Amino acid sequence: MNSEYSKEKQLRYDKAYLKMALEWAKLSHCKRKQVGALIVRDRMIISDGYNGTPTGFDNCCEDENGETRWYVLHAEANAILKVAKSTHNADGATLYITLSPCKECSKLIVQAGITRVVFHNGYKDQAGINFLQESGIIVEQIELID
Repeated sequence: MNSEYSKEKQLRYDKAYLKMALEWAKLSHCKRKQVGALIVRDRMIISDGYNGTPTGFDNCCEDENGETRWYVLHAEANAILKVAKSTHNADGATLYITLSPCKECSKLIVQAGITRVVFHNGYKDQAGINFLQESGIIVEQIELID
């Protein structure tokens, strides 16, 4: 198969999954930032997540000062934890996320066996991306312009 065609096809899939992650982000109750994530393996979505409070907690993500509560889970952490409770595993999977991972979540990504991360917007701190790249994970930013 033509490698140029393969790259084009992969980019179409990447954009479609990122658009789905953007839609998933809208489910978040967080006011400051809504982030969505999908984990895809063999062209199948095996998990999804968005940032929010743990199950059973009030859905309010921010305190009275507008700061994010310490116990709010990031979208990728939620997606990885969901995989852990399922019959799937993330070995060799791609994580699609609307905001690049922080350094704490980057450790989870490596440990989960995810080998590729595709994100839309960059997080203020590049430490997570740097750690992923140092760990041999492919990291790509894709702009969505329609």
